[in-house]
Amino acid sequence: MKQTLAPSVRPATQANRFYTGDARELSEEVDSFLALHKDDAKYNHVAALIVPHAGYYFSGNVAASAYMAIDAKKQYKRIFLLGPSHHEWLDGASVNTEADYYATPLGKVKVDHETAIKLTTDYTDFIYRPEAHDREHCLEVQLPFLQRRFKEVPPIVPIVISTNDYDKLKRLSHVLKPYFNDENLFVISSDFSHYPSYEDACEADAKTGKAVESGDVEKFIATINANARSGKRNLHTSACGEFAIITLMLMLDNQYEVKHLMYQNSGDIDNHDHSRVVGYHSFAILRNGQNSSGQTQANTDFALSAEDKKILKDIALQSIKDSLNGKSVSVRESPLQKYPMLNKKCGAFVSLHKHGHLRGCIGHFGEDYPLHEIVAEMARTAAFEDPRFMPVTRDELDDLDIEISVLTPMRRIQSLDEFELHRHGIYIKKGYRSGTFLPQVADEVNWTKEELVGHCSQDKAGLGWDGWKDAELYIYEAIVF
Repeated sequence: MKQTLAPSVRPATQANRFYTGDARELSEEVDSFLALHKDDAKYNHVAALIVPHAGYYFSGNVAASAYMAIDAKKQYKRIFLLGPSHHEWLDGASVNTEADYYATPLGKVKVDHETAIKLTTDYTDFIYRPEAHDREHCLEVQLPFLQRRFKEVPPIVPIVISTNDYDKLKRLSHVLKPYFNDENLFVISSDFSHYPSYEDACEADAKTGKAVESGDVEKFIATINANARSGKRNLHTSACGEFAIITLMLMLDNQYEVKHLMYQNSGDIDNHDHSRVVGYHSFAILRNGQNSSGQTQANTDFALSAEDKKILKDIALQSIKDSLNGKSVSVRESPLQKYPMLNKKCGAFVSLHKHGHLRGCIGHFGEDYPLHEIVAEMARTAAFEDPRFMPVTRDELDDLDIEISVLTPMRRIQSLDEFELHRHGIYIKKGYRSGTFLPQVADEVNWTKEELVGHCSQDKAGLGWDGWKDAELYIYEAIVF
C-alpha cells in the first residue's frame, strides 16, 4: 500500500519572540493595529507593499498602515514574500521549496509549491537553502497580518534575497517580472536605519524614503551608499531589505506609482532611549496610476514619464543654484522637443524639505505657462521667497529634498459628492479670495471631507468655516514625485 507523505510545515519559529504565541492575544494585537488605520485610503490595484519586520510592539503600527492600504476583497492568486537573510549569505535568492505550509499561532498558510519549484528548476539564480529560512523572521512576521486582513490568505512564495551583485538582482527581477501583474501581490519586508541616534535616523530615513518614493533604483542605491559614507554612527545599514527593494524597483516603470504611507522609528514608541533606534517605513506600489477607491487618475493623457520627472527635478535644483549664483531663472530652449509634456501649460507646486521638515513651498495655478518654466520659477520662489522661512543658503543645498506636484487641469464641481479625499485637491474661490489644499494634505491629517474643505475655506481662503458653501469649488489631481 502506497504511503502518502504528510505535508511539510515550516513552524512558527518567531512566536513569543517577535510576536505573541497566544492565538487569541495575537488576533487582538494585530486587529488593534489594523484598527488604527481603518479610515486610511484603500487601493484596489496594489501591486506591492514595503513593510517593516521588527517586533510588533515597535513596528506593528507601521506594518498595519501597509496592510490596510489593500482592498481586502481583492482576490490575489498568490503572494510573493521577499525579504533579506539575517543569518546566511547566499549570493543569490533562496525559495522555500520544501515547506507546503507556514505555521503561525493563527493557523497554516499554504505555499505555492509549484511556483517555488519552477523558480528553482528553471533559473540558476534561485536556489533552496534550508538554513536561509529556518530561523528567518522577516517573512514569518508578515503572515499574521495577512491572516487577519484576508478572509483566506492566497498561497505564498517565500523568497529570501541575499546578494549585492547588481547583475544578479537584475536577473532576479527579470524572472519575477512576468509574475508582477494584477493577479499577484508582492510584499517586500524591510526595516530601515539600524541603531543610529533618533535625530540621525529621522534624517537618514527621510532621504531613503524619498529615494524609494521616487521609483528610481539608481537614486535609491546612491542614497544608501551616501548614508553609509556620512560618517554618522551606525548608518552602514539604512535598509536591511535593500536587495529585495532593489529587485522590486527594477520591475517598476512609469505605469507604477510609489505611495509613501507612514514612518516611525523605535524612539517614537519607546521614549527612554533615543541613542539607538531602528527606522520603519511603509509604502504601497500602485499599478496604472490608480488612486484611492481604485479609480484611475483623470487626464490619463497627462502622464509624466520617469525621464520627464527627472528633468523637472534637475530644472528645479538648477534654478535654485542659479539664484544663489546671482543668475536669473533661465528659460530653457524647448528641451523639450523630445519631452513634449514639459511644454504643457499647467500648474505646479514645488516643496522643499530638509531632514524631513518643510523648508519652503510655493505653487502656481493656471494654464498660462509651460510646465518647465513654472517648475523653475516655483523652485526659486520656494527657496527664497516663502515668507515662513529664511532664504535657503548654499550650505543647505546638499540637504534639500525637492518634491514637485504637477497639477492636472481643474474642474468645477457643484457638490462635495464629486470631491474625493486623497485623490483630489480642492480649490476654493470667491471674489478676490482663494485657497487650496493639495491632494496629499488628506494623507497628513485625520479630517473628514467636510472638515478639510472647512479648514481650506477658513485657513487658506479667509472666507470663514462655511464660506465655501457659496463659493466656486474646483477639484484637480496632482502627480507627485
